[in-house]
Amino acid sequence: MEMTLRRLGFDSTSSFLTSTTLPMGILALIAMMVLPLPAILLDVFFVSNILLSLLILMVAINTYRPLDFSSFPSVLLIATVLRLALNVASTRIVLSEGHEGTHAAGRVIEAFGEFVISGNYAVGIFVFILLTIINLLVITKGAGRVSEVSARFTLDAMPGKQMAIDADLNAGVLTNEEATLRRSEVASEADFYGAMDGSSKFVKGDAIASILILAINIIGGLIIGLVQHDLTLEAAASNYLLLSIGDGLVAQIPSLLLAISTAIIVTRVSSTQNMSEHIAKQFSISRAWVPTAATLLVIGLIPGMPNFLFLLAAGVAITAGVFIRRGEKNEELQTEQISAEEQVPSIASTTEIALSEVADNSPISIQLGYGLVEMVDEAIGGPLINRITGVRRQVSKALGFVLPAVRVRDDLSLEANQYRIRVGQTIVGEDKIYPDRKLAIPGEDSAVKLTGIDVRDPSFGMEAVWIKSTQEAEAEANNYVVVNSESVLATHVSQILTKYANELMGQDDVQSLLDNLSETAPNLVQSVVPKLVPLHDLTAILRTLLKERVPVSDLRKVLETLSTLAGRNLSISDMAEALRPKLSGLLIQQVAPLSSSLPVITLDGELEHMLITMSRQNNDKDIILDANLLQSLIKSINETSEQLTAQGRQAVIVVSPVIRRAFAEIVHQHLEDMIVLSFAELPDNRKVDVVATIGNSASVPA
Repeated sequence: MEMTLRRLGFDSTSSFLTSTTLPMGILALIAMMVLPLPAILLDVFFVSNILLSLLILMVAINTYRPLDFSSFPSVLLIATVLRLALNVASTRIVLSEGHEGTHAAGRVIEAFGEFVISGNYAVGIFVFILLTIINLLVITKGAGRVSEVSARFTLDAMPGKQMAIDADLNAGVLTNEEATLRRSEVASEADFYGAMDGSSKFVKGDAIASILILAINIIGGLIIGLVQHDLTLEAAASNYLLLSIGDGLVAQIPSLLLAISTAIIVTRVSSTQNMSEHIAKQFSISRAWVPTAATLLVIGLIPGMPNFLFLLAAGVAITAGVFIRRGEKNEELQTEQISAEEQVPSIASTTEIALSEVADNSPISIQLGYGLVEMVDEAIGGPLINRITGVRRQVSKALGFVLPAVRVRDDLSLEANQYRIRVGQTIVGEDKIYPDRKLAIPGEDSAVKLTGIDVRDPSFGMEAVWIKSTQEAEAEANNYVVVNSESVLATHVSQILTKYANELMGQDDVQSLLDNLSETAPNLVQSVVPKLVPLHDLTAILRTLLKERVPVSDLRKVLETLSTLAGRNLSISDMAEALRPKLSGLLIQQVAPLSSSLPVITLDGELEHMLITMSRQNNDKDIILDANLLQSLIKSINETSEQLTAQGRQAVIVVSPVIRRAFAEIVHQHLEDMIVLSFAELPDNRKVDVVATIGNSASVPA
């Protein structure tokens, strides 16, 4: 059957039935409000309504997070319309057939009415009203308020969450696919809570409608029974009161179940456990059960109290506390055994000194204080290793060669929350992070000052504050970008890898690139390396390019260009400079997308002519600037760059090819990340936006 359906174009039987049944069911709901239904069919629908409400409640209880039941608002609407349609259909039968007896509206309504009334109509009416008040004023009103607040806070936090995703993407923590999925989840979360805010009004309106329908059935039934069917007041009250209360109750119970489901969904906290497991885990605290048992025991000893019941409750509480405490002791013993096993090797080896402790040949390594070791422990979900691997992958793709593995190890000489990044044996970065906190970076309009540990972001030097996890919603609502501790470290590592990529590339890495290229262009590789350009010279050229962040991924173009330069007797720096116009497009596309213009900063004619003259006087070597001019020049470039960064753009400086290398050396002494290009390196197919022109004393907008 399933294969036949697939041949007809259906994926599965269930999808076909679902896509067909749902529209037909909605049309049937509309028909139920207009067409009369027989009593037996009404019984079937009432039982189905109770089944659906119970099923929705069980699904809500067993979800791990609200978005796991993202269809709940739509399901709630359909269930509410079903119940109202049944109310209309049952009201029609009660008013038109109620004079015939309590069986006229079906067995379900009659059974519920007789069960609640039990021979006393006043009690039945008050029980129904009590259920309605509980539903309307307690559960529905509370769930509606929670939905409203959740929707508001979720919408306020959206910009901060989007910025955090962008920060993780830029740091290499997330891939493009993962970032797209995270953005979709943020949008879905906002849509869900917005829909829940509106859906809670369905439940509230349904509770109010049930009271009105009950009044209509009672008043209308009495009038019709007395006037049209000449029943006595006692007979009319007996029939119509029982049917009205039974009808109201059989609708009110599913309404109450749906209200509870709504409250569970909107108050649910995302976790890795369902609701039952979540509550059971948090109630499993012996320190809570023992005082409770003691209090019940004291009450049970007071004369005049139902002593047996209180003493029984105290016994149950103390028994639960004993079992929970026993489990806590077992967990503590297991933790102590694991700690002892971890310490034994270190104690046994205290008299020995390993060579690895003295000479570490890792190209790049991270040393962690003992308080950060849990971030790399995969057994407890430490995400740091995966984050660093993602950073390596992204930076490797951007630069064009595979960066070496990052070695992560602990160092007891560091403070608990301190980390240190080394390239070879040289320390190139260090800072502190707090695994139990999150780093909040203020936006432009973040006026509220958060309490926490004030620091500067280790990657970009921005003012930030380490806050507690409970402050995250407040921070995002005030336009702070909130980043977890492993993302802070991963971003710092990404910056270090990019900055020191030239030192991380060796001859073995270049040979691997050549071997890969030789699979598609063997003659090109054989004719250039090592015949025209030795391997060590090629490595030096590529490292010179990487020093200024120029990607070397297009090795074919590098070798083709070097083959034309080999006979000119150029130095390593000159050959790298000659290669830049061929490869600059790879760098520019990382600065600005192809569809947008490239923001550039230029020098005015007088200043550039002066620099060219100074360079020629020094035989195209260094440029020596006056201290005041240098300070003014760097200040102007920095101010313009900061203005563009605030707009989410990155500018490059464009100068004459004659002075590009010397001018770049001056700028990089003060602004390491600034990109300096020559006019020859600008692609013909890119639009250029001159955002500023730097003069002798200030930057002048172009």
